[in-house]
Amino acid sequence: MSGEDTGWFDTLGLTEYEATALQELLTLGRTTAPNLAEATDIPKARIYGVLESLSDRGFIKIIPGRPKEYQPKPPEEVLDRAVENHRQDYEQFAATVDDFREDFLAEFRPRYEQASEDITPTEELFHVVDVGEPSERETRQLYHEADERVCVVTKSFEYFDSVEPAFADALDRGVEISILMLVPEFLSTEPRDEPAIQRGIVERIRTDYPSVEIRFSTGKLPFRGNVADPSLDYETGAAILLVEEEDVPNHMRQAAITDNGAFVAGLMRYFDLIWEHETREAYPDQG
Repeated sequence: MSGEDTGWFDTLGLTEYEATALQELLTLGRTTAPNLAEATDIPKARIYGVLESLSDRGFIKIIPGRPKEYQPKPPEEVLDRAVENHRQDYEQFAATVDDFREDFLAEFRPRYEQASEDITPTEELFHVVDVGEPSERETRQLYHEADERVCVVTKSFEYFDSVEPAFADALDRGVEISILMLVPEFLSTEPRDEPAIQRGIVERIRTDYPSVEIRFSTGKLPFRGNVADPSLDYETGAAILLVEEEDVPNHMRQAAITDNGAFVAGLMRYFDLIWEHETREAYPDQG
């Protein structure tokens, strides 16, 4: 299988043998277990278990006969069933948690409250998560919880694919989103062609989400991140950000998360000043 195919089947939660068998069935259309084992090099001792597992999850159907044959569901049904399987898993998990919720709270809420009484109240300004999937997960949560406004500060918004569903959800709920990017001349071409990445993301957003405003900072940006729902009374708001450290690779960095209203308001004030006085709307070759 190609690397892309492997990624698709990994996402569906299939083992290597299951992914190989399903892909071959989608190519052949219908066959017997021995024929599939021979075509895929899956051991004959394993092939029946692999096919039973695919059948149990609704990805293939078993045709009775001597010998039995196995036929894949249409590709769209495979994807729909995968989604339904995950939904059922979630609902079962949620029901299991609900079953012991009262006992859990009865056991641990008094402990937590007692421990909290023994701690001098302080408001933490930040907590941190690793950059990558943890920071992207927190960014998606910020979009989901935003009520009015999200401002994005980014070099090229290279993580847009990871957060796009939450981004779209915020727009659908009427949240205003503005994106401040770095001008292309400040982007690097090594090890990745950041200007090309940026241009592709900008074109997608302007085509698919025309209500989103995008501008380009004419000076370097000291931090990157997302800021949501500031208030003049410093009572609301949330942000996730990381400072620029060009010599430190992303996998070694951490992002700071805050819901301190005053700090969020300060970040938004900085964003608004840059937006109004140190940006342009077009690429250099667009005039």
